[in-house]
Amino acid sequence: MARKPIIAGNWKMNMTKVEATALIEELKPLVVGAKCEVAICVPYTDIETAAALCKGTNIKVGAENVAWAEKGAFTGEISADMLLEAGAEYVIIGHSERRQYFGETNESVNKRLKTALAKGLKPIVCVGETLDQREKNRTKSVIRKQLVEGLADLTAEDVAKVVIAYEPVWAIGTGKTATSEQAEETIKFCRNVLAKIADRKTANKVRIQYGGSMNPKNVKELMAQKDIDGGLIGGASLKAVDFSQVVNYQD
Repeated sequence: MARKPIIAGNWKMNMTKVEATALIEELKPLVVGAKCEVAICVPYTDIETAAALCKGTNIKVGAENVAWAEKGAFTGEISADMLLEAGAEYVIIGHSERRQYFGETNESVNKRLKTALAKGLKPIVCVGETLDQREKNRTKSVIRKQLVEGLADLTAEDVAKVVIAYEPVWAIGTGKTATSEQAEETIKFCRNVLAKIADRKTANKVRIQYGGSMNPKNVKELMAQKDIDGGLIGGASLKAVDFSQVVNYQD
């Protein structure tokens, strides 16, 4: 089954509106002919600016998190309706930095995911193991738990709408990268877990990204793997030329 690859940038806590404007204007002509789907997930304060600049282009705009509640006493949170109003189409949920620094759990990921789906946002759900977990041969058990609990109570139809990003935590921002074989093995495992959560037909529809330091040097090798359907790009997404080279990996 053909799955259209998706390359998404995760800006993290970077880029003021002025900086975002400059980056997007430089990026637009560089990715205009991309064969994959292109998205940039930006800080809340940049969403409206990015959405306006990307209107009419092939670049989709996303957020980096979403609240599980529609409104109310949740200081510091941003609701799905607010994201949609600002122009977001995608949203990252459960990034390892949210789990590590801000107490995100599989349960809270599940709650945010259900809200995103109910509101029509396209979720990118992150899973992945730490270096300690990999060295203790716990990669599969950790990821299975993240997927089973994070996608709990979803219908097969909803599972098919989710993008999964496998991000080995030890490869994020470190310059280390899983080998293409390691990435493929784990992403294939993710797909097998999805088949048990939903069914094989649904699992074959789900796009699964690699999210551990994908860059212009390793993108072709990673994207040549059967089960890898794109990348969630951190540092390389903050430089228009680098990000465009990842996006245009097929050229």
